[in-house]
Amino acid sequence: MSLYQVLKRLFRLQFRIMRWQVYGEENFPSEGAAILVSNHVSMWDPIVAGCSVPRNVSFMAKEELFRNPLLGKLFRTLGAFPVKRGRGDTSAIRNSLKVLRNGQVLGLFPEGTRSKTGDLQKGLPGMILLMEKSKAPIVPVRVNGTKNFLTRGWGNIEVIIGKPITPDELKAPAHIKNRREWAAEKVMEAIHELKPPKKDNKS
Repeated sequence: MSLYQVLKRLFRLQFRIMRWQVYGEENFPSEGAAILVSNHVSMWDPIVAGCSVPRNVSFMAKEELFRNPLLGKLFRTLGAFPVKRGRGDTSAIRNSLKVLRNGQVLGLFPEGTRSKTGDLQKGLPGMILLMEKSKAPIVPVRVNGTKNFLTRGWGNIEVIIGKPITPDELKAPAHIKNRREWAAEKVMEAIHELKPPKKDNKS
């Protein structure tokens, strides 16, 4: 068993104790390349999101997290790789496409940084570039309850997994000038609209 699987089992046990809820797990592709995109409010988001889907996820993470040699080695062992934020990073693009071309799952936080308010921010169009080049579907995911994970997370952590969005579904109308920004906005709308199922109050 890989280190990824060992840690995933341990975290899933902890999350179950915290009464974490996952909705829409059946929506996640069982095989083939896929791009998991999620909102981002906490450093716990990649762990919670990664533990909520049935497959291993290789996350793109900010370069600063890899500066510590030990942590950097751990992150790479778990399949993560660095990205330089605020500029085009061809190395991160190559690593992303390698993951997807190997039929694996790539994890992205398209807002680029954590939201301080919890409100969904504008999505960066880089995810659309990766979708176009790989032809992989984008799977929208919403993570709730992680902002104050250790103090207020108990019973409040929930993950909603949406249905995959194919490249064909994100084709912009002919009159749209910036196709990738238009498509990125549609993905962020899909994340925003994800809600847990309504509880049946019938006794």
